[in-house]
Amino acid sequence: MNKRNTQQRRHLIVSQLQQQGELSVEQLAVQFNTSEVTIRKDLTVLDQAGLLLRRYGGAVPVPQDFVSDSSLEKVSKRKLAIAKAAAGLIKDHYRIIIDSGRTTAALLPELAGKRGLVVMTNSLAIANTLRELENEPTLLMTGGTWDPQSEAFQGQLAEQMLRNYDFDQLFIGADGIDLARGTTTYNELYSLSRVMAEVAREVIVMLESDKLGRKIHNLELPWAMVKVLITDEGLSVADAKQIEQQGVKVIRVQA
Repeated sequence: MNKRNTQQRRHLIVSQLQQQGELSVEQLAVQFNTSEVTIRKDLTVLDQAGLLLRRYGGAVPVPQDFVSDSSLEKVSKRKLAIAKAAAGLIKDHYRIIIDSGRTTAALLPELAGKRGLVVMTNSLAIANTLRELENEPTLLMTGGTWDPQSEAFQGQLAEQMLRNYDFDQLFIGADGIDLARGTTTYNELYSLSRVMAEVAREVIVMLESDKLGRKIHNLELPWAMVKVLITDEGLSVADAKQIEQQGVKVIRVQA
């Protein structure tokens, strides 16, 4: 299989893993007539997406006690659907920022078909996954001070690094939505998010609808800074219209 079939190969790996229970890197490399390095990249990306668990020399399925929980399974499907819609907005050779977070991390497997991307992130986990993609986008790190709460780099050094560049798009999550104000966060360190939004031509917020109505005082991004909100159909049509009145395009995906 060549690079154009990367997504098909990864879907087959997940399907086969569910049937057999465990697969080795060596076995998969022979089966797909590709290198073990390529298979390791596949497994890393699929692990980040929550579709399998990496083990030394191979992979195993996600434990049954996790996948049998219908609510968690639905959340995972929502993230993947949101990520797919977000990836559809990215063009080859775009310069993008991907903020830390589980929902934004779900975007990474969808980048495999993009060419010439420049990606900046403040997340070590996202950076490590980007390095495993076959198309190898140019990777930039913000640097800064490590914040264990957000599991990302924050602070003035990170902000200064961002201001040295300009970007086409920012992909960012949120802890909550305030219909009147914008996106909200539990984290007191949200100034970096504002800088990310300032240096990007388009700000795309990715989050699941169950975050609507959470009472969080910290306003992360006011609607005036947001171009697109991608969420699922759990966001009502009425609430979507209220957000759109703020000048934000709302995309509701079906999970």
